[in-house]
Amino acid sequence: MIRLIRIFLTIETLLFAFAASAHFSLVGDRGDPAAGGFETLIAIALAAGLVTSFIQPQATLIAARVAQGFALILTLVGFTLVLTVGPTTTFDVTMHLTMLATLVAGLVVTFRSPGLRRPVSAMTGR
Repeated sequence: MIRLIRIFLTIETLLFAFAASAHFSLVGDRGDPAAGGFETLIAIALAAGLVTSFIQPQATLIAARVAQGFALILTLVGFTLVLTVGPTTTFDVTMHLTMLATLVAGLVVTFRSPGLRRPVSAMTGR
């Protein structure tokens, strides 16, 4: 299951890096440096979760949950801004929906990882 979590973290990191590069006008012409800055921050958080999964595999669940949860919250804020403040473009709506779907799927996989959960007795010491 660690492998699948790492795959999600990799895809999510690349997705946010692509969105950031688009908002910094490195790919296409979607100039919005503020959005690019937040997407860069999210990509760094997701990449940190991925790196942590290799350095300390026993911390994979915590690192993935924190990174993906952080990314999900900021993406929801960003999507709300896209829909209410604008500019609302097809690219931005599509990217945010893709990001949200990927993050939710990644979190579902992370929270449902049976091989990585400790039994209740191990957590309580009984």
